[in-house]
Amino acid sequence: MYARMKKVAIVILNWNGQKMLSQYLPSVLQYSKDEAMVYVADNASTDGSLEMLREQFPEVKLIVLDHNWGFAEGYNKALRQIEAEYYLLLNSDIEVTHHWLTPMVELLDSHEDIAACQPKLLSIYDRDQFEYAGASGGYLDRFGYPFCRGRIFDTVERDNGQYDYQTDCLWATGAALMIRSKDYWAVDGLDGRFFAHNEEIDLCWRLRIRGRRIVCVPESYVYHVGGGTLPKSNPMKTFLNFRNNLTMLYKCLPEEDLKPVMRWRWWLDYLAAWEMLVLKRNLGDFKAVYRARQAFKQWRKDFEADRQAIQASRVAKEIPERRHFSLLWQYYVKGRKTFSSLPQ
Repeated sequence: MYARMKKVAIVILNWNGQKMLSQYLPSVLQYSKDEAMVYVADNASTDGSLEMLREQFPEVKLIVLDHNWGFAEGYNKALRQIEAEYYLLLNSDIEVTHHWLTPMVELLDSHEDIAACQPKLLSIYDRDQFEYAGASGGYLDRFGYPFCRGRIFDTVERDNGQYDYQTDCLWATGAALMIRSKDYWAVDGLDGRFFAHNEEIDLCWRLRIRGRRIVCVPESYVYHVGGGTLPKSNPMKTFLNFRNNLTMLYKCLPEEDLKPVMRWRWWLDYLAAWEMLVLKRNLGDFKAVYRARQAFKQWRKDFEADRQAIQASRVAKEIPERRHFSLLWQYYVKGRKTFSSLPQ
């Protein structure tokens, strides 16, 4: 293990992201090195990332993994080698700002019941607009559809200061997630079987079930490129999102909600698949949803022990950040396209 030198360890997981690192790592070092140790964990890149890092950023600590473990298990393997009170999981395509760490560190220092937090995410292409991946804190609807303060489905709001207050949320974005190391390991970290997508929602939901809080800290803000690994319309991304979301629901839903929600999701998922085929003429995503449903059915038994352990850890039946309305109904039928217009 590396010796503990700073309270915060900023850990950037990289896979063939040399261009992003060379562009955005300088801001991380400029605005963070006095408060945190900066690590890059490399998932067996083949694009010269390691050589560039050694030559241009010798102050960055390198963790070299033997192959591409994906986002979830890649972070688990990297963080096992790091000793720090707070981990900050940071995407390679994020530009940070002056004093961005201070509000989050102060929050965790002063509130022991908070396990994790995130800054406000803004778009690097339009700096007055929220960024899709996490905006200003994440929530779930009754059927497991994620949304954010500042983003519902593909509708992303402009940042007019409407969410510039700290608030509890269900999940913090994995693009810039600060979490206590003891909380991370108390729930065994990210679920490595997910590979990528929904893994941070799953992690945060498991912490909320234990009564731990997740908070958005908009006093801290960063700019995110987004979509740096897989493009938005990509069959593999669709497959992972549907499979992992179903698996997360199976693990985390309370017993009384499990069967009704899963029945609804059967209909909703196949409806989504046919909408992809008929309206969008996207055969790849159509097939991906079907494959995801089959993959979930095949590996669901592997998560039975996880479900039992998670439910046994439950300290509160109700988690208010998991909303009981249908986001699909609110968005497409009621026409409610912004977070503030949703039922509170």
